[in-house]
Amino acid sequence: MMIGVLRLEFALHDNDSLKGKRSFTNSMKQKLRNKFNVSVSEIESQDSHTRLVLGVVTCGPDTQAVQGRLTKALNMVEAASTEDLVDCSTEYFSD
Repeated sequence: MMIGVLRLEFALHDNDSLKGKRSFTNSMKQKLRNKFNVSVSEIESQDSHTRLVLGVVTCGPDTQAVQGRLTKALNMVEAASTEDLVDCSTEYFSD
């Protein structure tokens, strides 16, 4: 079994409240969950109005399946996001 973790960091411009951040966050999390059946959570900077870090986790039978799912998820985020994706990284763990 393979586990993949995708870390996404966004810069939220022109956002001055946690309510505005929550709106963008919930939308992005729901899109990822619905389309790719992954687990998504805000993992850092929960009190920041201008920075959002999401962790996306999935598992599968082999590296190719997990890597493909996370690559597609990243491509969707880049295409669908209205905010700047400033950093992303992936890690893989095998059982």
